[in-house]
Amino acid sequence: MRPGGGAPSSLRGPPVFRPPTQVDPKGHGSFVLIWSFAALLPVVGLVLWSVLSMQNFRLVWEPSLQAYYDVLASGRWEVTVRTLRIAAIVTLIEIVLAVPFALWIAKGTRSIAVRTTCLGLLTIPFFLSLASRTIVWRGILGLNGPLNAVLMHLGIVDQPLDWLLFSEFSVVLGLIGPYFPPMVFPLFLAFALIDDEVLEASKDLGAPPSFTFLHVILPLAMPGLGAGIVFTFVPMIGDPVVPALLGGGNVIVLSASVQSLLRILNYTVAAALSVLMLAILVAIIGAAGALSARMARGRLA
Repeated sequence: MRPGGGAPSSLRGPPVFRPPTQVDPKGHGSFVLIWSFAALLPVVGLVLWSVLSMQNFRLVWEPSLQAYYDVLASGRWEVTVRTLRIAAIVTLIEIVLAVPFALWIAKGTRSIAVRTTCLGLLTIPFFLSLASRTIVWRGILGLNGPLNAVLMHLGIVDQPLDWLLFSEFSVVLGLIGPYFPPMVFPLFLAFALIDDEVLEASKDLGAPPSFTFLHVILPLAMPGLGAGIVFTFVPMIGDPVVPALLGGGNVIVLSASVQSLLRILNYTVAAALSVLMLAILVAIIGAAGALSARMARGRLA
């Protein structure tokens, strides 16, 4: 025996495995409650402000739906429709461009170096300012820009096209680049998780590539596609940079409309407009989630 009374290390048994301490349900519930409160508090405040009144630029604590009436009567709902239309068009373009690119990275190339390089290049825009990336398009699409010069040199047009800049076209074109990586990454992960044996089985059964893509690959990648739509469509709704730089005041979107309301201290109408857009986004995300779940149940059936 050692002086301390302990057994020698050579006589001790193997270490006893102790399972990790389980999370206290009460502590976990408190954590979820705190974070839910922190996330929902701004939304509750926004809804509360939207049902109050403004008199002489001061908030009056009297319930009223006047703010929602002002949104509909002032024509600001047209701004919401325009914003949704632009975001939907860009999202569809992103899907068309990102699906084949992500599929090629995940399954088309077997070179780890090529795959790593492509994914690394997609992260470069995150290190650059959105304004600096967007302002370049003003020089390209301008009346004296290279695009108009090429079109005139080829004889496609006789004079510079003035609608290339400060229009919905320029806003859509400017939004494609910044939101391309958020669409590619979840699609790449979804495609990469598809077992190659499933694709080989489809090929062995005589299915053409188009059938395999539509009925095997695409249904299995629906969670990634849904995530990509959320990561692109939702941030585009509130993007204030690209429409301001490439719209030139001719394309008014939701973010610009809310900012103009805040500048004139019309907080209740700004809150009402934001609540309406939030409700539309929640409905769209809920519908996308329900569609994805339905397709998942169809695959398991």
